[in-house]
Amino acid sequence: MDASWEEFGWERLGHGVGRRRLPGWDATVALVVGADGVLLCDTGSTLREGEEIRAQAQALLGRRVTHIALSHPHFDHVLGTAAFPGTQVYGAVGMAGLMKLGADDLHASAVRHGVSESDAAEAIDALVAPHHEVRGEWTLDLGGGRQVLLANAGPAHSGHDLAVLVPGSPAVVLCGDLVEESGEPQAGRDAVPSRWPAALDRLLALGGEDAVYVPGHGAVVDAAFVRDQRDQLAVLFGVS
Repeated sequence: MDASWEEFGWERLGHGVGRRRLPGWDATVALVVGADGVLLCDTGSTLREGEEIRAQAQALLGRRVTHIALSHPHFDHVLGTAAFPGTQVYGAVGMAGLMKLGADDLHASAVRHGVSESDAAEAIDALVAPHHEVRGEWTLDLGGGRQVLLANAGPAHSGHDLAVLVPGSPAVVLCGDLVEESGEPQAGRDAVPSRWPAALDRLLALGGEDAVYVPGHGAVVDAAFVRDQRDQLAVLFGVS
């Protein structure tokens, strides 16, 4: 299984763990494979992109995605979710209501950033909000001894930030846009800058010094990078 990640354009992060950097906005999607279940973290910016991810996961693993974790409610991370019927979808508490009530804003954001009107409308018409909301932490058992921790780490980059810890050697922390490597961290209207440094402290506590940290955009980083970004954000937003 693991030997095939690169053949499908995915980066292997550990045994049964891989990610792909999507074209356009360089957003990360990741797969975590257990004996009984497969977790996908984020789903892309359109249904077409979600369908491509689904086809790649099926070809790579020989089975379907069973669980989805949405890192936060921005269009480039959530609009492909309807391409995975029958999955159990997880998000930070409050995210489901926000997506249902804020569908027009999600559509407008997608179009403003370059998604075609037709693709955005199609994704919004089929929009899937989380079925399960994580208030603190939630452990998913994917079988074969693989347990994955979903941690509500926000609000920070958005009002509803969810991180994923995959224990192992090394551990892998899927950070969503709490961490960005390919550009400066983005603080939009729904960001809570005063809480952002604390969210990065939470990620560091989850993963520790030896973990692999996977940004929502950009190359994989280490704990030192996360700590440095935490300190820069604290200075930028005037918090300790």
